Amino acid sequence: MKRILIIEDEKSLVRFIQLELEHEHFFVRVAYDGVSGLQLALNEEWDMILLDIMLPHLDGIEVCRRLRSAKATPVIMITARDRLEDRVQGLDIGADDYIAKPFDIEELLARMRAIFRRIDLQDHQDREVLTFRNITVDIAARIVTRGGISVELTKREFDLLVVLIKHPKLVQTRDMLLDLVWGYDSLVETNVVDVYIRYLRNKLDVPGEESIIQTVRGMGYVMRP
Repeated sequence: MKRILIIEDEKSLVRFIQLELEHEHFFVRVAYDGVSGLQLALNEEWDMILLDIMLPHLDGIEVCRRLRSAKATPVIMITARDRLEDRVQGLDIGADDYIAKPFDIEELLARMRAIFRRIDLQDHQDREVLTFRNITVDIAARIVTRGGISVELTKREFDLLVVLIKHPKLVQTRDMLLDLVWGYDSLVETNVVDVYIRYLRNKLDVPGEESIIQTVRGMGYVMRP
């Protein structure tokens, strides 16, 4: 039975989600503020955390940031905030997905299943090392090096690089990259892909040389040997 932690202060919403998840045979615990939620998140093992941003005592952004320094537990941010910059911030600090209130429980369950599928796929991957020019990606260890020097990438940057480097010469549209990297997410817009491509270029490109990730106008992005 998968263990789900809900960190949310809106008690009526919590009760609704809890009942639906228990009906789907999840074990559910609840915290109504950021401090107690973070303690539970760090002290116990969870298969997923549903985390509100606007929380008493400690907001969800800080909870996620502190959690990510210690654990890789999947996190779905649940919040009333729906601006692009809020979504990018939540994803950039390590959240796996983002859903805005109000939402249908079917959508939440679909997002949870998508994350569990990606985790299962990663868990069953054999140790694989990918190379492109002077860049090496160790998928199992989640280590990226350029010319033998380690490059620090966020989870989302790493996943995006893996998709691109696994399919050299194949142009990936923004919609394809959203599907493969962000999964089932109707709220994340395609221009978020452009933001993360820029992050990757800033970390991996060599000044004065052609970018490792090429833009194909009107289509998307590609890595060509």
